[in-house]
Amino acid sequence: MLELFDLSFYNWCLLLFCALLIGMSKAGVPGVSIAVIPMMAILFGGKPSTGILLPILIFADLFGVGYYHRHANWKHIIRALPWAFAGILIAMFVGNQINDQQFKTLIALIIFASLILMVRNDLKKNRASVPDHYSFVAFMGLSGGFATMIGNAAGPIFAIYLLALRLPKNEYIGTAAWFFLIINLFKLPLHLFIWKTISVPSLVLNVVTLPAIAAGAFIGIFIIKKIPVGLYRWVVIVVTFLSALLMLR
Repeated sequence: MLELFDLSFYNWCLLLFCALLIGMSKAGVPGVSIAVIPMMAILFGGKPSTGILLPILIFADLFGVGYYHRHANWKHIIRALPWAFAGILIAMFVGNQINDQQFKTLIALIIFASLILMVRNDLKKNRASVPDHYSFVAFMGLSGGFATMIGNAAGPIFAIYLLALRLPKNEYIGTAAWFFLIINLFKLPLHLFIWKTISVPSLVLNVVTLPAIAAGAFIGIFIIKKIPVGLYRWVVIVVTFLSALLMLR
């Protein structure tokens, strides 16, 4: 398992940069967290990276919930949660049946699918056509649960679900913040006791990232209020695509 002091200066910088991006994403800046997933997988390996990243996500979720907690729409959270839990349990079983290279390949494929969803929704003009019926919620919940357990990559999938609800910006962010906090806490014992991807050294590493997460959250709050996000979003998509390609090598 991970030894804390094996990290080079470059690896430390990359880890803290990932934590900064996670903090920004939880403050409502769309798209940036997807770039973290392949970088972490390249840095730590496929399956171990999911356990190292999970507490960082939970820390960041707490920042997001703390700022946007009053804006959550609980009806839509409760509607999707049972399906997401089922998807997580399916992914837990699958993750135990494959080796690390297969795990990284699966993460890369999920990232490619997520990027297609992101680009499709950025380019699609008629967003009112997104379905909002029960089977759609079930499919997105299962898909999101599977993606979040395998690669912590449910963001773009859950964004499609929220898109169908046509929520105001703050309600969208608050609903997503609470949803991901709940499912990430649900995943925590699975990583601890079944996949065994979380250890004392990895938790120490997570604590070190706290200042970077906090800085990212404050930067994200500023960006979401002041700066148009279109250009940087496409930069994130390109960087993520290239990183996912590296995982397939």
